[in-house]
Amino acid sequence: MLERFDQASPRSRARITGVVYLLFFVSAIVGEVFLQQAGISTITPNGGDPATLARNILGHQAALQAGVALGLISVALYVGVTTLFYLLFRPVSSSIALLALTSGLVAMAITAVAAIFELGPLAILQSTTTGLSAGELRAQALLLVQVGGQVSPVSLVFSGVFQVLNGYLMFRSGFLPRIFGVLVAAAGFGWFLFLVPPVATSLLTGLEVLGFLGEVPLMLWLLTMGINSQRWNERASASAV
Repeated sequence: MLERFDQASPRSRARITGVVYLLFFVSAIVGEVFLQQAGISTITPNGGDPATLARNILGHQAALQAGVALGLISVALYVGVTTLFYLLFRPVSSSIALLALTSGLVAMAITAVAAIFELGPLAILQSTTTGLSAGELRAQALLLVQVGGQVSPVSLVFSGVFQVLNGYLMFRSGFLPRIFGVLVAAAGFGWFLFLVPPVATSLLTGLEVLGFLGEVPLMLWLLTMGINSQRWNERASASAV
């Protein structure tokens, strides 16, 4: 697949990246909707009453399983996005593009691990062999969800590194409008606030808007306009010298 990508024109490469980007957004958003039906969120802090959480999970098992499945699909798609971005921006700076790729892959690996903390509560609540009371099982389920909530911010910080580096590459590239580099880097810096979770939680709506403004316009541009093929070819030729 990557060989075919390398053989495609620069504009086609950009549009392929845009398609995979769009599929990532769709799967991630729909997956989050399903998870929230089961009382779990990968975005907002999870907490509250153990009995309410248990009732939501047991009453929406199919939604929980669909949400986790779509979440893992979105992880796979974003691995594709990070790889395709690496191939697009390698002519600008291969070392920075590789560092961005590594950061993005680490973020997705952490996100995949977090899926354990989303499915785990269902297994705990359905357990009949632990000898624990219903109240104790509910408390364990809530604890597991809350631990998962501590894992997700780590993923967002690595995603922030990925976006800041990619934003820098976009700004320097010359084959994409520089405004996208500024917006993507700004969104990435926003995710760094998850190093201080209480601050990030209080500013969550603003961070989500910033992330939307950073990535969605870029995705739409890649889908519809692609990149400046002549400028990309110039970059590729210069980097090969």
